[in-house]
Amino acid sequence: MRLAIVGCGLLLVGGLAVATGLLPLADAVAVAERVWPILLFAVAVTIVAELADRAGVFAAVAERLARRGRGRGWVLWTLIVLLAVASTIFLSLDTTAVLLTPVVVLLARSHGYPPLPFALTTVWLANTGSLLLPVSNLTNLLAEHALGFADPGRFAALLWAPALVAVLVPCAVVAVVFRRSIGTRYLPVAAEEPHDPVLFWLSGAVVAVLIPFLVSGMPVWIPASVAAVVLVVAFAVRDRVAVRAGLVPWGLLLFASGLFLVVEAAHSLGLASVLATLTGSGDDPLALLRMSLAGMLGANAIDNLPAYLALEPLADSPARIAALLIGVNAGPLVTPWASLAVLLWHDRLRALGVELPWRRYMLLGLVAAPLTVVAATLALALTV
Repeated sequence: MRLAIVGCGLLLVGGLAVATGLLPLADAVAVAERVWPILLFAVAVTIVAELADRAGVFAAVAERLARRGRGRGWVLWTLIVLLAVASTIFLSLDTTAVLLTPVVVLLARSHGYPPLPFALTTVWLANTGSLLLPVSNLTNLLAEHALGFADPGRFAALLWAPALVAVLVPCAVVAVVFRRSIGTRYLPVAAEEPHDPVLFWLSGAVVAVLIPFLVSGMPVWIPASVAAVVLVVAFAVRDRVAVRAGLVPWGLLLFASGLFLVVEAAHSLGLASVLATLTGSGDDPLALLRMSLAGMLGANAIDNLPAYLALEPLADSPARIAALLIGVNAGPLVTPWASLAVLLWHDRLRALGVELPWRRYMLLGLVAAPLTVVAATLALALTV
């Protein structure tokens, strides 16, 4: 609700900017044409993930991983890492933060582990693991426009090294800080049967078929929308209660739409020229570090989406765009508002009765974020 209210406020400010001529109508239309496929993808993949979660797909995968762990805590945690990374890469960071978090927390509790190490691993990887493919993060989908291509293969070729480092560094921090909690043994618990086997297998099949289409080079909103329609129809027949207006992430839609307008209006006032003194220019390692650290600071100050939009005009080469993505994707680990995924994740934790004071979260993030961003940027500099 709060996100929707803020979004409405931003839309009002953006509308006033258009009405007063501060933001030319042609520029506002150009922004809308650029972002509607991105927002449609966000809606569609959210619906797919929500319905697949209701069918028990994520819980079943997690339980099977627990059995694979064979009572060894480090193996279980490593498998959770792999699940979180895969979920983030192919189904976006919000899916991991919102839908995988409850599964991981309940999995940890049922096997006798404190939920915090597993929950923190999930939200950190939801952010830092979102560098490899365009579908992993809305910022990546925006970056496709600046890069001038929509080929997932080329995108991954540019970012594979920093993407790998951005997964390994936060995992290393969690492993050191929570080594005693993770390193104990557990007894496997029997998995619960899905409440509707037809919906379970159909949802699993839809997700499995969707993933290769998301990396095929086709506009991602098309396969995501088809998958969403298939599942909505199936649930309308077999589980009508699940098909509700709340499946659509209204808050995210309003917030993102308002942000796009407001940041575009700020650019018309010369925002890019002000920020240029912070980011510098060029593709040498120091310049790339300046860009990525500016993205990290911006994300933790105002959220990663507006930070990306504000700094994008200064990312005038593929290497600088990649550095910016490192900052805004792998850097939002400090403040609660640094990414929408963090806020949504914390709400899920509170609903599950898991207490994590923001002070402790921020202190841990102050260690992990700079290490991750700097290491990933250096990996980028070595490969571009």
